[in-house]
Amino acid sequence: MNGSKRTTLSAGAAALALAVGTLVLVAPQAAAEPVDTGSGRDAEQQGGTDKSGTGIYAAAKVTYSGSVAKGGGSGNVTSSDVSWTPPPCWYAPMYGAKEFKKKMSKELKDAASAPGMTGHAGAAINELQRHYEDDYGWTDTPGYKDYNVDKDGEGMFWAAVENPDEPDILKRGSCSDIPFWVENGEAPPPQYEEAISPEILAALAYQHMELPKTKVTLAPEGDSKVNLPTWAWLDKAAFDEVEATAAINVPGFNIQATTTAKPKSLTLDPGTEDATTLPASGECPIVDGRIGEPYAKGKSKETPPCGIVYRRSSAGATFPLKAALTWEISWTGTGQNAPVGMPDGTIEVVQDITVEEVQSINR
Repeated sequence: MNGSKRTTLSAGAAALALAVGTLVLVAPQAAAEPVDTGSGRDAEQQGGTDKSGTGIYAAAKVTYSGSVAKGGGSGNVTSSDVSWTPPPCWYAPMYGAKEFKKKMSKELKDAASAPGMTGHAGAAINELQRHYEDDYGWTDTPGYKDYNVDKDGEGMFWAAVENPDEPDILKRGSCSDIPFWVENGEAPPPQYEEAISPEILAALAYQHMELPKTKVTLAPEGDSKVNLPTWAWLDKAAFDEVEATAAINVPGFNIQATTTAKPKSLTLDPGTEDATTLPASGECPIVDGRIGEPYAKGKSKETPPCGIVYRRSSAGATFPLKAALTWEISWTGTGQNAPVGMPDGTIEVVQDITVEEVQSINR
């Protein structure tokens, strides 16, 4: 047996595990209201009907609450770290022992009777069957006697869950290990780095977080003037903290993580090279709980702490002023009370700005 892979399956067995297909649960997209990525018991226990036709309900369940995208899918936060991405998949508690036996034994029986299941494919089926029925293990993966049915209720089989919002199908299917058993209250084996955890839940909450849109107030009122400062600021209401929570609750395993976003700074892009940002970097920090300073009558020629000076008119058109509000992101969760930093997030909006020449009168 090859010990390089943690499941230490032969190539044929690993391929079969993927081919069976039912070993991977694709979670539905998140929504603002708490949303299950599956239900927790079989049809009789739930008192309902299994519409999938398998007679089995998946137990893995992630719920989202707080400020998360309505209608499912990703939120509107973009990570400032281009190398940071949400988890494309993870492992989660999914089947009780009796559930898993019913499901897996049927899949193996169907696969064994399919045309062409000889040679390596047939051997792979036999390996998987021995693994779950005859306590046949590998280097660091123990086998199971009769699918652990004598331990039903004392733990669960964990299996792969795909992130439906991951566009790369290869990444989405990269959690390819076969289901493994975890006792209630115990941590998954350390070799399963993608096992659901508070940190993974925090990343999922980040992915689904919905931050308020940024609308910059500009003054003086009306169109901006060439070579005169345009003041820019944000109302104080934009500086409320925003929280999104992701949780998973199944018998013997309950964890959650809350991701928090705090406004940090505003970056302005005038939409033309013929303009100067104030400050020169275009990044306006938070000072005394606000970004920028509200314009007041008589300040038209003063230099604002946050603003733009346009050097030419928009010639009857408009300039696309881009305003990106940067949020500082952190998370807390089960077993982690002190905030843990995450990459900053940004929300960008575009406002059309008309710039006119200053009219003068010669006497």
